Amino acid sequence: MTEVGFYHLLNWPLERAMPKLLEKVLERGHRAIVMAGSRERVEALNALLWTYEERSWLPHGSAGDGDPAEQPIFLTEGSENLNGADVLLTVDGREAGDADAFARVIDMFDGRDEAAVAAARERWRRYTEQGLTLTYWQQTERGGWEKKA
Repeated sequence: MTEVGFYHLLNWPLERAMPKLLEKVLERGHRAIVMAGSRERVEALNALLWTYEERSWLPHGSAGDGDPAEQPIFLTEGSENLNGADVLLTVDGREAGDADAFARVIDMFDGRDEAAVAAARERWRRYTEQGLTLTYWQQTERGGWEKKA
């Protein structure tokens, strides 16, 4: 059964928190798709993952980087699972069209943006109607995550 985890950003921006979650995904032996809102956003996140920390490295790519199947983390604005990922991380209010195709969906949203929070509540409702297992994680002051539901 697919688990959908909602990750409520409160203290760190997405650009700082997302790479840390992706590190954990890879540490646990998973492959990931990052689905963003636009091609421009994909390329910005792609560049970010090369430079987010001086001593860190996440193997990743997007459409212009060669064969998607070779990328442990593949960034896209599309909904296709081109790298055989079992984890889908969505940003920019994107919703998993076929959440059941993944073991886990990570839905990251900005808690300082009222429209983003309202949209996340709607996605929560739709996922609930699909019978998926849902969890809610709230970001702590130090950037970690506390499970609230």
